[in-house]
Amino acid sequence: MLFNSFHFLVYFPIVAAVYFLLPHRVRWGWLLAASYYFYMCWKPAYVAVIWLLTLVDYIAGRAIGAAPTLARRRLYLGISLASNLGLLFFFKYFNFVNETLRAVTGNFDILYGIPNLDVILPLGISFHTFQALNYTIDVYRGEREPERHLGRFALFIAFFPQLVAGPIERAGHLLPQFLVEHRFDASLAASGLRLMLWGFFKKLVIADRLAVFVNAVYDDPSSQSGLRLVVATYAFAYQIYCDFSGYSDIAVGAARVLGFDLTRNFERPYFAQSIGMFWRRWHISLSTWFRDYVFIPIGGSRVGSWRLAFNLMIVFLVSGLWHGANWTYVAWGGLHGAFMVAGITTVAVRGRCWEALGRAGRWIRPFVARVVTFHLVAFAWIAFRAASLSDIGTIVARMWAWADSSQPLAVPGFDGLELAAAIAFVVVLEAVQLVQERGRISAALGRLPSVARLALYAAVALVILLFGRFEERAFIYFQF
Repeated sequence: MLFNSFHFLVYFPIVAAVYFLLPHRVRWGWLLAASYYFYMCWKPAYVAVIWLLTLVDYIAGRAIGAAPTLARRRLYLGISLASNLGLLFFFKYFNFVNETLRAVTGNFDILYGIPNLDVILPLGISFHTFQALNYTIDVYRGEREPERHLGRFALFIAFFPQLVAGPIERAGHLLPQFLVEHRFDASLAASGLRLMLWGFFKKLVIADRLAVFVNAVYDDPSSQSGLRLVVATYAFAYQIYCDFSGYSDIAVGAARVLGFDLTRNFERPYFAQSIGMFWRRWHISLSTWFRDYVFIPIGGSRVGSWRLAFNLMIVFLVSGLWHGANWTYVAWGGLHGAFMVAGITTVAVRGRCWEALGRAGRWIRPFVARVVTFHLVAFAWIAFRAASLSDIGTIVARMWAWADSSQPLAVPGFDGLELAAAIAFVVVLEAVQLVQERGRISAALGRLPSVARLALYAAVALVILLFGRFEERAFIYFQF
């Protein structure tokens, strides 16, 4: 089921209404059934994957908690890791590795006859796999007690607002909330609905509009002008941000209506003044997951400069591969790793250069830092969106050469008016985020009379109805 579907507009009010009408002791069962239904609307058979991982990690968590020796604890943790990562490899990476081996052996005229698997990637498998892993790892580390209620643990893995594309919740944050009896809170529900409305605006009005242009250009880069490719790259930067942060807003907002607090996944990342700051604002739940479960265990930042560079590259290359079984994602992760290493290496030199400019340097530095960071991120998005490594080369070369610059920008389904509308809505987005960056927008809204607030919300809803794209286009991160 997609958030941006009529089905969800019927489903969610029913789930919320029944949830608050039921006694607290059985609410977990209702939410679990609703979550499984939500997932099974995509492909019913694959809910068995969630059931299997839930059972394995529940038993592993209990076994780790009861294990008398460190060796036993490691054994049960290993079973959990092998099960989760094994299924992830089977569905997501087997064909990628298989094709890579076929290409390598082919270069040496070695017969390689292992066929690819004819399987569909389960929706959101990378997200709920990482969510399950953080639970068993935390139990192993002694940072939390094993969950004894199988139903509540199953709900932790399958909670429908964040099941498919996050945020990746920590067990210590979400599991205790299932024990709390949530009473309907009108102000909390209003806050959640407001966030959902903003998420729908990002997705339907901006992301899905830009997708028409981006897809037309990036699906056939060799026939595009440099100008088209440049504009499409900027467009994709906003498409993927509005698509993914829009999903996260709807997920967090829906959970808030029910009384649950989910992790905010985005904090205006394009306002970041460095790549490091960008990753503290973009996909925050994944960034902190890699920090806590990969970067710190391999040494973190308390090492020499060369080892720090190595650790950063490992984390970003693995992060790239997490996003998809394609060398383009590895290239994207490698670019961000290189940007991070370059930023750390040159921080002192850059600081002295800005200090040499005195007051003028202090005034313009934040602006320049934001512009440079955004363009580095946008450049890396080329690798993320391109279909292959050869396409990355084609796109960069044609952008650099500015080939066929006389080619019109318009593509089928996206004319000059659509481009103007997209630019206007992006400007609205950035204006709102500028207010958010300077202070809580809820405080600004709170100062408005109630009639004015309702009129504003109605206006946003009207804009969505008039300018939204209702093709029920899937969210980009569903594929991961």
